[in-house]
Amino acid sequence: MQIEPDVSLKSLNTFGLPAVAGRLVRITSDADVRRVVDHPDLGRAPKFVLGGGSNVIFTRDMPELVLKVEVMGQRLVEERADAWIVEIGAGERWHDAVAWTLDQGWPGLENMALIPGTVGAAPVQNIGAYGLELQDRFESLDTVDLLTGRTVTLDAWQCRFGYRDSIFKGALAGKSVITRVRLRLPKPWQPILGYLDLERKMAETGCTTPDARTIFEWVCQIRRAKLPDPAHIGNVGSFFKNPVVTPEQCRDIIARDPHVVHYPMEDGHFKLAAGWLIDACGWKGKTIGHAGVYEKQALVLVNRGGAIGSEVQTLARAIQESVYGRFGIRLEPEPVVV
Repeated sequence: MQIEPDVSLKSLNTFGLPAVAGRLVRITSDADVRRVVDHPDLGRAPKFVLGGGSNVIFTRDMPELVLKVEVMGQRLVEERADAWIVEIGAGERWHDAVAWTLDQGWPGLENMALIPGTVGAAPVQNIGAYGLELQDRFESLDTVDLLTGRTVTLDAWQCRFGYRDSIFKGALAGKSVITRVRLRLPKPWQPILGYLDLERKMAETGCTTPDARTIFEWVCQIRRAKLPDPAHIGNVGSFFKNPVVTPEQCRDIIARDPHVVHYPMEDGHFKLAAGWLIDACGWKGKTIGHAGVYEKQALVLVNRGGAIGSEVQTLARAIQESVYGRFGIRLEPEPVVV
C-alpha cells in the first residue's frame, strides 16, 4: 500500500476544480481497504472515497484520507434462463462497462450510455437516463466496511435505492467502499423507448424497432449534442435533480406555464425537467465568476476556465433562488459538495 502525500485533485474531478489531498491511497482490491483499516494511523483517520470525480464539487483542500477507488475487472458470473449476471470492478468507467456488455452480446444498459463516472459510483447515485435507472438492472454489490474491514454483499433492498439516492448517501456515507457491482441483464431483451429524444430519433431515422446497439448509438449522439465533454469543458453532467411534484403541484405549474416539460411517474407523481425550469428563469449561458451555465443545456454547470468551488456554489445557489422564486420549487444538487 502506497500513501501519496499532497496530491492535486484537479485532474481527478471532472469539473477541474483545484484541491489538494493531504494523503491519498489507491484502492485496487478489498485487501487494500483492509490494509487501510488495520493501519495504526490511517485506520483512525477521517476518510473520503473518490471514484471518477464526476459527482463531486471540491470547495477546499482535503485533510481527510482520500481513498481513490481503482478496482478493475469485468466478467460473466452466471447465465440464467432469464438473465445474464455480470460483475464489474468499481474502478471501471461506467460507459466502458456499458460498451463491453453490448460487445459480449448482453444488452440492457444501452439507455445509460455515456454517463460519466465509475461503476462503483453508479449505485451511490442510482444513476439513470432515458427511462432506465441502475436499480432496474441491479443484482448486488460488494462493499468493505471502513470500521471492521469486512466485505459485505448488499442486494437492491439493502441499498435503499431512490431517485438519485441510495444508502451510500445516507446511513453508509463515508463508512464503506464499494469494490464490485453485479448487474442483471434480462432475457428476453426489450427496448426502452418512451422518452421524447428517443422518439425523435425514431421519427428522424424511420427506425421504429431499433436494436440495443442502435439505441446505444442514439443515446451517445443525444448526450454529445447536449452535454459538454469534461475533457474539454469541466462539468459534472446534470447538476440538479429533476424535481418530483404531486399532481396538484404539476397542474398549478402547468396553469401558469403550459409549456413546462413534465413526465408522469408510476406512483402518480410527476417529474419536472429541471433544465427547462432553469432555462425559463433565463440562466442558460450566464456566468458568475469563472463558473457558468452551459449554452446548450441549462441543467449543466461548467468551468469557464480557472473556476473554484465557491464560484460553483454561488452560481448554484443563485439558480436555486430563481427557480424557487418563480415556480416555488427547490432544486436539489446531484453532486456532493465538500
